[in-house]
Amino acid sequence: MTRVVIATHNQGKVAELRLLLAETAPGVELVAYDGPEPVEDGDTFAANALIKARAAARHTGLPALADDSGISAAALGGAPGIHSARYAGTRDADDNIDKLLTELDGADDRSAWFSCAAALVVPPPVGAEGPDGPPEASECVEHVEYGEWHGEVLEARVGSNGHGYDPVFRPGGESRSAAELTADEKNAVSHRSRAFRAIAPRVAALAD
Repeated sequence: MTRVVIATHNQGKVAELRLLLAETAPGVELVAYDGPEPVEDGDTFAANALIKARAAARHTGLPALADDSGISAAALGGAPGIHSARYAGTRDADDNIDKLLTELDGADDRSAWFSCAAALVVPPPVGAEGPDGPPEASECVEHVEYGEWHGEVLEARVGSNGHGYDPVFRPGGESRSAAELTADEKNAVSHRSRAFRAIAPRVAALAD
């Protein structure tokens, strides 16, 4: 079985991605990443996803999957966006939610959307050498897919499933928050599921 590292220390995300890819990439074993976290200084979700995947591939020598995701509120001009995980400055999910609710207090427009960029970085084979010596990191094969999930920000937390901003996000067409959905329900429609289902054929191809 081909091993692919998931470039995150977030165990909730690891579990979610294993569920997402269990059927679409059955010949691939997804392993958790235990290396150092890179500085995510990209200015887009795709840039940050690639930063994380490149770091994990370089550290482990394995193909690496990573994502960067966040929530954007229309009334806040798209904030917090790529700063979602550190919105309150503490990297604590409850603090981030509290800040978002405070910023949207009294807003007439509570529409928002989750975005996710999923990145796959495949390093050259270990020991591979060309006429000029070992391959450079720039010779990695890279691919990015993108997904969105639209809805609105609630005025208070509802539900206990999921993670991040799920308790205050109600998807379009739903009466429940994202934190009230089951894992299977969320994985059928979420921004992350859309991005990773799009990239799944490339992950599955690693096992061929």
